[in-house]
Amino acid sequence: MKIYLYIIVAIIVLSCNSKSPKEVVDGKIYFGDKIGSTNAIGISKSIVDLEDGDEKIVKIKGTIESVCQAKGCWMNVVDNTDENIFVKFKDYGFFVPKDVSGKSVIVSGVLSNTITPVDELRHYAEDEGASEEEIAAITEPKMELKMMANGVIIFE
Repeated sequence: MKIYLYIIVAIIVLSCNSKSPKEVVDGKIYFGDKIGSTNAIGISKSIVDLEDGDEKIVKIKGTIESVCQAKGCWMNVVDNTDENIFVKFKDYGFFVPKDVSGKSVIVSGVLSNTITPVDELRHYAEDEGASEEEIAAITEPKMELKMMANGVIIFE
């Protein structure tokens, strides 16, 4: 009877593998929806005319600055102008590896300029491995660029 339990657990674990990349091609790792690498723009160009609360669909290119060290469920992307976008993944449908900081990336999804509350900022700081003192120092909400990504390409 125990063997059936082990088989069931193995099937469940293997079926939860949907968080892995869909495809690796020519040094590019694709996550989520398959997106192309053409027509991606820098972050600074993508935020032109983006008012508070606005949303628009964009494809941006940049560098991964940091990744959630708990699960890979979010990342910060920067460009050469030091603009920063906080990226989460649509419906938790995929995550990225935790060791991809510094790699080039293209991200497609819905960009918005929104206020992040203190409790959420503290949660993300904890995910990133911040100290208790750093987390406690977060006392104000923050206006930031956020993206809900449906597809990601990471360049190896």
